[in-house]
Amino acid sequence: MPRRAPETAASRVPGTDLADPASASAEAAPRVPAQGARHATIPQPLPTDVFADLLVAVLSGHRPVHSMLRHTRGRAYDELAWLAERGPLRTRGARPVVRDIGYFEPRPGAIEAFARVGAGDRLRAMAFRLELGQDLRWRCTAVELGPRPPRPESG
Repeated sequence: MPRRAPETAASRVPGTDLADPASASAEAAPRVPAQGARHATIPQPLPTDVFADLLVAVLSGHRPVHSMLRHTRGRAYDELAWLAERGPLRTRGARPVVRDIGYFEPRPGAIEAFARVGAGDRLRAMAFRLELGQDLRWRCTAVELGPRPPRPESG
């Protein structure tokens, strides 16, 4: 029978000694970060994400149009008010949600974006333009909603 060297505390792997519950629980416990340790920064949402959600909330009747006054510039507020009057995203049942967003930057400080908005099994397209102001805040300068799908004729 081969001889083994006697086991010492230095030769043991921490947390593997099943007879010592203190060592196992010390290894299994989550470590507390040291004081002053740097925390991972939380990624900020893109302006396209924020504006798509705001516009959907207004066009579905879940937010008042005037809540967009400080977030729009030029004709965009008038376009938004005209669209909101007609309630193009109002639904019975499922609340409209932004399913997908895409964008293009034609120049620095300008974003042209589109969003696919779904409510239940319906899907609508929304396009909007954002421009960065001198105060470094994004504002919506144009908004359009795709045409309503044709209604099936009853007959």
